[in-house]
Amino acid sequence: MASKILMGDMPELMENILNNLKNELNSLYSCVLVSRHWCKMSIPILWQNPFSFNQKPLFISEYFSSLDEDEIYILKEYGINLKISRKLFNYAKFLKDLNLFDLELNAREWTNLNLVEPIKSIRYFNTLANVVINLILKLIFESGAVLHKLVLSLSESFEFKPEIFYSIGRNELLFSRLQYLSLSVIPDFYIENFTIFLKVLAKNITTISSLKLEIYSDYEPQLFHSLFHAIIRIIKSQEQLKQFSLVGEDHPTEFYGIISALECQKISLQEVIINKCTYSKEFEVLKDFRNLETLRISNCSSKLLNLLDCKISTLEVVSCSIDVQTTPLILENSGLLLQRLSFVPEYLGEDIHEELFFLEALKSFCPNITYLELKYIEFSIQLLELICNLQKLQFLSLWYFVDDDIPEEELKIRVIKFAEILPLTLQYLDLGNTWQPYIDIFLNHCNAPLKKLLFYHLDDEKLTRALIEFCIRNKALNYVGVYRHSDLDENFRKEVEAHVANVALVSCARIIVNLT
Repeated sequence: MASKILMGDMPELMENILNNLKNELNSLYSCVLVSRHWCKMSIPILWQNPFSFNQKPLFISEYFSSLDEDEIYILKEYGINLKISRKLFNYAKFLKDLNLFDLELNAREWTNLNLVEPIKSIRYFNTLANVVINLILKLIFESGAVLHKLVLSLSESFEFKPEIFYSIGRNELLFSRLQYLSLSVIPDFYIENFTIFLKVLAKNITTISSLKLEIYSDYEPQLFHSLFHAIIRIIKSQEQLKQFSLVGEDHPTEFYGIISALECQKISLQEVIINKCTYSKEFEVLKDFRNLETLRISNCSSKLLNLLDCKISTLEVVSCSIDVQTTPLILENSGLLLQRLSFVPEYLGEDIHEELFFLEALKSFCPNITYLELKYIEFSIQLLELICNLQKLQFLSLWYFVDDDIPEEELKIRVIKFAEILPLTLQYLDLGNTWQPYIDIFLNHCNAPLKKLLFYHLDDEKLTRALIEFCIRNKALNYVGVYRHSDLDENFRKEVEAHVANVALVSCARIIVNLT
């Protein structure tokens, strides 16, 4: 089989292999050099999203090798030293993910790198950068590119030129497979120009499955009426909108009919994400979302939970106050279907009775949870009873606080009990920074076959020895994540690595959660 792949006899399999390398640029570069066939298959993947590369944007010069003489002359008049070389591919055609914010950053850096002389005037530089950005967009839109993802987040100095809208019309396939659209609607940033672009989008896209909106509160209704109307048209024209995300940058109270427009997507919508939004009657449309599977709300009023009238499998509540009446009802309604729960309350231990009521409801109604994140919750007997009841748990992130009245010996007993009751299905455990004084006790009594373990700091010999013994005892463990990895004592690191070969000691940021 390997020889067939090398000779290009299995192109679909080869393409799948290369797609798995799309975030590993060095590996893709190596594939380009293997053979002509590998080069032809690797280049399109390498150029799917070049604006996300964390490198100097020299690739823009490759794009500009397609410019005509008039466009080259315009850049030279602005003082751009453009060297045109013969290109091997139509690179712009391979673009699939377009983030205009990333594009603008790259265009500005490329402009600085290619100036014959430095420009002192900020206004003049912004004008030149605007020319460069529009030329890049024109090349992309006319290249035959078919976008899958589009992020519209613009600076106040950017403006679409009229020829961009003409270029969109010349490529009927440009938005024909668009699946993800993100819009950041910032007041006073060329709103009329932005609105025209959205109207063009509304006429050309029907395939979006995921839509994200970022809005503010200080809009002038007269100026923004057309813009919000265009957004509503986009929402209503989609055939299968499955995910909707709304971010209010400053807790807006008015949503201009955008939320109400979701009524037409009530059959297809499966996930709703709401962040930093003040409660509005428009949200009552959520009552009709019978097929909703996932709800994520953060920094919002708990009134939003009151509207939920369906069984969901994933619930995320972050920085919202506990509603002692509503939350248990949601847990009871979802019952056996609820598999993933993230609960991070707004205040630390604001009302212990509400917290215990929540834990009791979770234990009684939701035994099938596989993913559980609980933060700023008391390390109580009721919490231990809940963990003991979740025999299908695979992921657990638990950051607790302790009642000052609990004796030290009682607390140690609870830590031991917690370690002993962890289910054998558990693969990932994040203990955060609150467990630090008792990590060694936990490790000495834990027999769960963890694959990934995260805690705050490896800072003494006793903890190091307990970790080594745990790693030796637990053959399934692959990664130990340390939040303060940059402060890790080199002697402790070497001691762990000397005794344990199959476990990587890494920063928590490097550990990826992938539960299917």
